[in-house]
Amino acid sequence: MRSRRARRPSDAGGALNPAGLPGHVAVIMDGNGRWARRRGLPRVAGHAAAREAVRSVVTAGAELGLRYLTLYTFSMENWERPRAEVAALMRLLDQTLAEQADEMDRNNIRLAAIGRLDALPKYVQSRLQRTIERLARNDGLTLTLALSYGGRTEILDAVRAIAEAARRGELEPASLDERAFRDFLCAPGLPDPDLLIRTSGELRVSNFLLWQIAYTEIYVTDTLWPDFRKADLLAAIADYQRRERRFGRVAGRSGGR
Repeated sequence: MRSRRARRPSDAGGALNPAGLPGHVAVIMDGNGRWARRRGLPRVAGHAAAREAVRSVVTAGAELGLRYLTLYTFSMENWERPRAEVAALMRLLDQTLAEQADEMDRNNIRLAAIGRLDALPKYVQSRLQRTIERLARNDGLTLTLALSYGGRTEILDAVRAIAEAARRGELEPASLDERAFRDFLCAPGLPDPDLLIRTSGELRVSNFLLWQIAYTEIYVTDTLWPDFRKADLLAAIADYQRRERRFGRVAGRSGGR
């Protein structure tokens, strides 16, 4: 897991190499509150403004031909925010799904979600499920929303499920390896992220995809999430394409994964 601070989008340099696109991009969308505070607005205004960043990045990802895009939309820790802010976030999530479903369908995007989804309000669960079902036949970009999600929670839930399977005699502990462990995660078929983008300049992973980002390239930009657009995504991917991914091997001898 290696990180690098961003260059400005104008410094991305040249066209992207289509053969070197990351297969899976994950994004920690941070900075909504600071964006609002700098404008003298309530925090919820930053969350509302962030919807355009989501639309821009999702559309750009589909246009580029990315296979997977995962957005850290609402963490387990976010439940500890003031009740009014959480309620506003849930309403915005519901509105965003309603507003962007048609465009996602036109762009051949599938929708998925990971996390403790049963903790979401019933009306959000219903909207989410309906949208997932509507887009299920699409075979382009898979957009995954991490909702009521925490990396430690995901790992603990997996460990509990493994322990229960062993108790029932369905799993021999000695046979457990990384591949078998993955089967107990939220989305076993979701590949590890190649690139993790963190907005707002913070240098932490915030309990996001802890198992999956062991060898993910990390790109940090000072841009606040509501200001993040296609140009910023292209800059992150351009930076990714300048790196040599070694997966713990000697430089210049990485070969395949």
